[in-house]
Amino acid sequence: MLYYERGSTNIELTSENLKKGLYEALEKMGKKHKVLAIPPDYTRLPSRAGELTEYAWQYYGNALTDVLPALGTHSPMTDRQIAHMFGTLPSSLIREHDWRNDVITLGIVPSEFVKEVSEGAVDFPWPAQVNKLLRDGNFDLILSIGQVVPHEVVGMANYNKNIFVGTGGVEGINKSHFVGAAYGMERMMGHADTPVRRIFNYASDHFANYLPIVYVQTVVGLDKSDGKVKCRGLYIGDDFEVFDKAAKLALEVNFEMLDRPLKKVVVYLDPTEFKSTWLGNKSIYRTRMAIDDDGELIVLAPALVEFGEDKEIDRLIRKYGYFGTPATLKACDENEELRNNLSAAAHLIHGSSEGRFSITYCPGKGKENLTQAEIESVGFKYADIDKVTAKYNPDKLKDGFNIMPDGEEIFYISNPALGLWAFRERFKF
Repeated sequence: MLYYERGSTNIELTSENLKKGLYEALEKMGKKHKVLAIPPDYTRLPSRAGELTEYAWQYYGNALTDVLPALGTHSPMTDRQIAHMFGTLPSSLIREHDWRNDVITLGIVPSEFVKEVSEGAVDFPWPAQVNKLLRDGNFDLILSIGQVVPHEVVGMANYNKNIFVGTGGVEGINKSHFVGAAYGMERMMGHADTPVRRIFNYASDHFANYLPIVYVQTVVGLDKSDGKVKCRGLYIGDDFEVFDKAAKLALEVNFEMLDRPLKKVVVYLDPTEFKSTWLGNKSIYRTRMAIDDDGELIVLAPALVEFGEDKEIDRLIRKYGYFGTPATLKACDENEELRNNLSAAAHLIHGSSEGRFSITYCPGKGKENLTQAEIESVGFKYADIDKVTAKYNPDKLKDGFNIMPDGEEIFYISNPALGLWAFRERFKF
């Protein structure tokens, strides 16, 4: 059922609009006695999910007993991040998801189905895992709150991904990431109907249909006319329709189709959001279909301090590096530790250009920042951030094409998490 929908490429939903839309939907659902909210974590700060979670708490009061940020494999939120993202929401409501220890398995998607939807790319069963709080908390409403946007693992982020990955477990997350990598990231990004999504939908229909989940989905994008991030849509409902409508708008808002491939792309990683290549490699994922053969990607990453946000994944990235699909698959065949961490293996595939274009990272120069030796050890190029920003100053560049004083043309992206860019001939409709 769709409780609320409002969206268009030419409207901007204010905070008051979001609050009014959410309250209208909650009124239709009737009185609730115990509510769980599952928003994204701080890595999805622009999603507007933080304030929607705060509004849900203001609406339900003491009936909203728990807030479980959908961490997936990400680091737990700090007190500062919680206060910044969720405003007046009491921090005592926050529950920390532990993807290694806090999960239960609702059911198993059969290997025959996984093989069929992945067109033979993989052949294994997939466990539908969620945080045990969802099953054992006796909630009469679970609000899954988040942003629908192009995504490298599932095609379009959110909907039941927020549940099965955001609150998922080791095996479920690992295998879902690997399905997408094996099938082909470039075949999926920007598409709502993908093998990974079909697996999640199977799990929703067969194993999680008794959970009282309602999805609160935003569509947020950058307005290139003024450089501001704006909310273009809000969709609230309890079935696939809510995702389908949000995904169609997100494709219009967040996807930029280019008539020619890009020779040089410069991406800035906001230090409040991006501290790892696990997240920062969105600069690669989201631009790879736009960059020309022998092109160049430069990533300005002032807060880059680690590769993986999970310590074990960080270790595996350092050991095996971003050296392309053949090297990663060979490493999986030869090393049990990588086979047991397929999300790390998938990430290594995603983070390589397969030798097609160069990738240069420019980390900050603090004591905790990744060093030149560390950057180069995993297969990236390194450049001095001061020298690079002297030429490509984020404060002076505008999103999109820029002509530098020396006549060089570059394409600048201020936040790779908000979009998907592709050269027309590379994108598969």
